[in-house]
Amino acid sequence: MRCVIARFPFDLTKAGVLESMKGVKPEPIAAESVTIGRRIYPVKQVGQVITRQDRRDFSAGEVVRAMTMLGFTCHGLPQAPAEPAPALTPFQRASAMLGAPAPVSVSA
Repeated sequence: MRCVIARFPFDLTKAGVLESMKGVKPEPIAAESVTIGRRIYPVKQVGQVITRQDRRDFSAGEVVRAMTMLGFTCHGLPQAPAEPAPALTPFQRASAMLGAPAPVSVSA
């Protein structure tokens, strides 16, 4: 299939991409990614390997479009981990376990 990446045409096939990525260790994923075989690669890494171009020369969207057209599964941005709940003091934890009674007002 003919794809244009960074204004250059490439004739890519699914088998050709699988062969190009064989033996390539996936980098840590911080943006869009694509599943090739049993591994998940960042799309910029895949684009660099299959086009032999610098990653700054093409967009992730161009590679995602090409990989999707070839039948690979592409993934969006990874979800940011939720912020952990603030730690409770031992007193707050015990109060929560006991049902936290209503505050008592003291009158003088």
